[in-house]
Amino acid sequence: MESNDSQLVKVTIVDDHKMVVKSLSKLINDSNTAIVTHVYFDIKSCRTGLEKSLPDVMLLDIGLPDGDGVEFCGEITKTYPDLKIIMLTSYKEFNVAKRALHNGALGYILKNSEPEEFFAGIEAVSQGEKFLCEEIDILLKDKLDAKVIWFSPRELEVLQYIADGYTTREIANRIFRDDETVKSHRQNLLIKFEAVNTPLMIKKACEQNLVKLN
Repeated sequence: MESNDSQLVKVTIVDDHKMVVKSLSKLINDSNTAIVTHVYFDIKSCRTGLEKSLPDVMLLDIGLPDGDGVEFCGEITKTYPDLKIIMLTSYKEFNVAKRALHNGALGYILKNSEPEEFFAGIEAVSQGEKFLCEEIDILLKDKLDAKVIWFSPRELEVLQYIADGYTTREIANRIFRDDETVKSHRQNLLIKFEAVNTPLMIKKACEQNLVKLN
C-alpha cells in the first residue's frame, strides 16, 4: 500500500550534477518513505526557493558552481534552524566532514553509498538525529581517536601568512586565490586547532612548531 504524501519526508536536493539528481530523485520517490519536492542546481536558486518553500531534509552537495556547500550549510542552519541538512558529496577528507558538522549538518553521505544508507540517513536526520555513512563514520572515529591533526601544504602556507599578520586579501594575492578561498582555509584551521579565535590558533601552532614568528 502506498504512503500518503503528507506522511512522507519532504526532501530537497541541491546538486549541479543532473544525472545524480535524476537517479537519486527516482530512488527516493520509489522508497515510499520520502519524496523529492524540489531540486536546485546552484546556491542562488536554492536560496530563492527556500524563501518560498521549506523541505524537511536537504541533500546538499559541497562542490557547487557558485559557492562552497559547507559554507552555505552554515548560512541555512542559521536562517532556517529547523531544516535538517545532509551533505551529499564525494569528498572523503576528514577536515571537510568535520567542518560540515561544525556548520550544522546533521548528516554526511558519500555519493557512492548504498541506497539503504540514503534512506537511513534521511529518516535519522528528519528526526533530529545525526547520521554518517559507514565510510565517513570510520574515518572520523579513527582520526579523532588518534588525536592527530592533518594539514595540507596549502593550509600550512596560509597558517604562516596569518601568523605573519597578513590580511585575507593580502594572503589571497600571495597564493593567487580569491578571498573566499582564504576565508575557507582560515575556518578549516580554526576548527582543526579547536580555537575560538586567531590569536589562540597561532599560540597552539607555535606550541606545535608549525609556524615561526618573526
